[in-house]
Amino acid sequence: MQGVSETPTNTLQYRFDGPEDAPVLILGPSLGTTWHMWDRQIPELVRQWRVFRFDLPGHGGAPAHPADSVAELSARLLATLDAVGVQRFGYAGCALGGAIGMELALRHPERIASLALVATSPRFGTADEFRQRGVIVRTNGLDPIARTSPDRWFTGGFAAAQPAITEWAVQMVRTTDPGCYIAACEALAGFDVRSELGRIGVPTLVLVGSDDQVTGPAEARTLVAGIPDARLAVVPGASHLVPVEQPAAVTDLLVRHFSSAWQPAIDSTTGQMAIVAAPAKPVLAAAPQAAPIAEIAPPVAPAQPPGRPDAYETGLKIRREVLGDAHVDRALAQSDDFSGDFQEFITRYAWGEIWDRPGLDRRARSCVTLTALVAGGHLEELAFHTRAALRNGLTPDEIKEVLLQAAVYCGVPAANSAFRVAQQVVREETTPAE
Repeated sequence: MQGVSETPTNTLQYRFDGPEDAPVLILGPSLGTTWHMWDRQIPELVRQWRVFRFDLPGHGGAPAHPADSVAELSARLLATLDAVGVQRFGYAGCALGGAIGMELALRHPERIASLALVATSPRFGTADEFRQRGVIVRTNGLDPIARTSPDRWFTGGFAAAQPAITEWAVQMVRTTDPGCYIAACEALAGFDVRSELGRIGVPTLVLVGSDDQVTGPAEARTLVAGIPDARLAVVPGASHLVPVEQPAAVTDLLVRHFSSAWQPAIDSTTGQMAIVAAPAKPVLAAAPQAAPIAEIAPPVAPAQPPGRPDAYETGLKIRREVLGDAHVDRALAQSDDFSGDFQEFITRYAWGEIWDRPGLDRRARSCVTLTALVAGGHLEELAFHTRAALRNGLTPDEIKEVLLQAAVYCGVPAANSAFRVAQQVVREETTPAE
C-alpha cells in the first residue's frame, strides 16, 4: 500500500510492505534517492515487519513542498505516521534519513523502539559545503550533481560492474525537484547533534561502508562513542550507499539488530501488540572500547529578558548562514583587543538586529547590500556579499540586474569595477567541481 496525505504540505509520500499486524519498521532515504534504495532489503524484512518507506519532498515524484530543516522533515514524518495510525516503530535511515532518525530519538523518544544509522554522521561535513551545493544547483540545475553522484555513492569497482544501477542512481537525482534538493541541503547544513548523542536512549546499530568517503568509519565511531547503547558494523567493500552496494550484508545486519534489540510482545492489560526493547547484542563487529570524547562546555551566557534571544547569538547564527562559517571564523580569528569590540558590534547590531528584522527577506537584503557596496566602492566587501547573495537565493542573472540598476544610479565606473569583482565570484561559486 502506498499513498500521500490529503495535506501534502505537512506529510510525506509513503508506502507499506508486509503484513498489517506486524510491528512497523521505517526505512528512511538519503538525499537524492527515493524509497527504492531499500528495494533489495524488502523481501527479507517483510518476513517479520510491516515496512514503511517514505520519500523526501520533491524526490521520487513526491509533492514538491520544500523542508529546510531536519526538525521539519521529522515533524512531517510524524504527521504522516499519525495519519496512518503508527505510534511506535523501529527506524533505520541512511545519511539524511539517519539524521531524521536521530532527531526523532532525541525529541520523541517514546516513539522509537530501536534505531539503525546507516552512513550517518552527527554533523555532515560543514554548513558551507552544503550551501555551496545549493548555489551550484540553483545556477546549473541538478545535472552536475547527478552525474557525480555515483562517485560519492559507490566504489569504483561496483560502478564499473553495475552500469544499470549507476544510471539508475543518476536518474534518481536528475528527476528530483531542485528547490526541494536545495532545501534538503540547507537541512543538512543546519544539522548538528554532536553535543546531544548521550541522550539517545534506544539500542542503536551504526552501520558504515569501509570505503565511504562521505560519512565514513570515523564519523561512525563518533556516533558509537557518543550513543550509550550503540554497536558498530563496518561493511567491507562498500561506499556511501551501502544498502544498494552490499544489500545482503546490510539486510542481515538489520535483521539481527532489530530482532535482538526490539521484540514484539502482547500487552497484558489491553491484549494489543506492544513493542519492547530487548538487551542489545553485538552485531558483526562491536565497536572497540573507545576513550571518552572530551566535550567542551559552551560558556554560560548571561540571563536574557524572557521572550527575546541574545542579539549577539542571533547575529552570529545569521552571519554564519549568510557569509559562511569559513569567512566568519577567519574574521573572528583575526580580531584582537583592538578590533574585537568592532566584531561584536557588527555581529550584534548589523546581523543580530538589522538582518534579523522581518520587514525584508534575505534576498531583498542582499540586493540592498550589493547596491550600497557598489555606491561606496567597497569592492572587497562586494566580493563576499556576492557570495552571500548566491547563498541567499539570488541567481547570477538577478545579481547582474542589480549591478545594471546600480550603474544607472551609482555611476558606470563604480558598476564597471563591481561587474569585474562579481563576475569572478560567480564563476568560482557556480562552476561544478570536476
